[in-house]
Amino acid sequence: MNFSDLTKMKDMMSQAKAVQEQMEQKLSSTIVEAEAGAGMVHVRMNGKKELLTLVIEPTAMGSNASDIELLQDLIMAAVNEAGRRADEAMKQSVAGMMGGLNLPGLS
Repeated sequence: MNFSDLTKMKDMMSQAKAVQEQMEQKLSSTIVEAEAGAGMVHVRMNGKKELLTLVIEPTAMGSNASDIELLQDLIMAAVNEAGRRADEAMKQSVAGMMGGLNLPGLS
């Protein structure tokens, strides 16, 4: 490896660190929402997949104790859908950022 190669590698490492910092900021500021059960359960999550809000409509409980299992399933479905949407949003962001790096094999 010559000096030029080392300089290029150092520049690439600096770019990678900058992208990582941008991604951390983007993860915190990206907000996704999802619902389940025709809107009876609604969640908001950030790109770090931290659940920010959970709203359960009163009608979701119904009049039976057996509705608790349904409510649990609806909450899991809404949270999982928010996680999938967070993944999709981050994939799109990463694709946009990586295109500007001009790294071999990534453009």
